[in-house]
Amino acid sequence: MTQEIWESVDEYFGELLVREDEALKLAVVSSTAANLPPIQVSAAQGKFLHLLARIIGARKILEIGTLGGYSTIWLARALPDGGKIVTLEVSQKHADLALKNLAQAGVNGKAELRLGKALDTLPKLSAEGRGPFDLIFIDANKSNMPEYFEWALHLSRPGSVIVADNVVRKGAILDANSDDADIQGVRRFVEMAAREKRVSSTVLQTVNAKGYDGFAVLLVLS
Repeated sequence: MTQEIWESVDEYFGELLVREDEALKLAVVSSTAANLPPIQVSAAQGKFLHLLARIIGARKILEIGTLGGYSTIWLARALPDGGKIVTLEVSQKHADLALKNLAQAGVNGKAELRLGKALDTLPKLSAEGRGPFDLIFIDANKSNMPEYFEWALHLSRPGSVIVADNVVRKGAILDANSDDADIQGVRRFVEMAAREKRVSSTVLQTVNAKGYDGFAVLLVLS
């Protein structure tokens, strides 16, 4: 199996089942043009998040890490009338582009972008009583993933779903002695999830146009 095959399979299913519209394609194109890192979810993964939100009937979604707003669009489109996604972004440049992409996609009325470090913003959301959220998508710097997970639990309820991206990292997750802060952050997060009796968790390994990685999916039990 090669990266070329993974990309071709993604294209095959994408054309048949995912069917990005122009707003989604523009979000990727504009992010590339603005030199944002190409780390947004793939089209198929975006559709997965969209379907997951619809399956659980999510009305309140929290996204940690906006980038150019690509996954935000997918999630916002899953919301019913009156639903809201709060998305957190540390970079002013990324936030400005994301707001343009959200408006282009027609979902800016369902999306609220909070600018600043997530570990500063999350306590404010809690103090404002914005939780509990039905779905929480963690897709920011992995070195802080354990702290994001703690806040996700605080801002959830029984039945909430937490999804964390990039937990396999091309297999590097197996390296307990890695000096990469992101790998160590993911390892600490997974170990916390394993000990945490309030959640039931699994990981789905993925191979696609984004390479070899995976999602952690957690159901909040209590």
